[in-house]
Amino acid sequence: MKDGNTTRITRKQVKSAKTDWTRFDAMTDAQRHQAALSDPDARPLTEDDFRRMKRTPRAKIIRRALGLSQEDFAARYHIPIGTLRDWEQGRVEPDQAARAYLTVIARDPEAVRKALSPPQRPQL
Repeated sequence: MKDGNTTRITRKQVKSAKTDWTRFDAMTDAQRHQAALSDPDARPLTEDDFRRMKRTPRAKIIRRALGLSQEDFAARYHIPIGTLRDWEQGRVEPDQAARAYLTVIARDPEAVRKALSPPQRPQL
């Protein structure tokens, strides 16, 4: 149940709570934003920060957006199933070539599927 109050907890939880959120709850959104900006250890990211950061394609997000199971995605795009699972579970990060391949799949999955399908033999 979300009502904008961060301190909605039961009596049982009050005993074990380590943080008193009453001051935070009393602040307006503008005051919270100003407090976040003034904290040197937790400043919000700026537009320049976002431009500097690398965008890494996430295999799981791409696969889910396409509505495919791990097995179907791996088979369609010729990725070993174990490799795909490692990427999705964060055990291994895709290398640069794999990141480029995932980016191409994300932008035009149908073209990649067509490119990887066996060539059609002309009917005689």
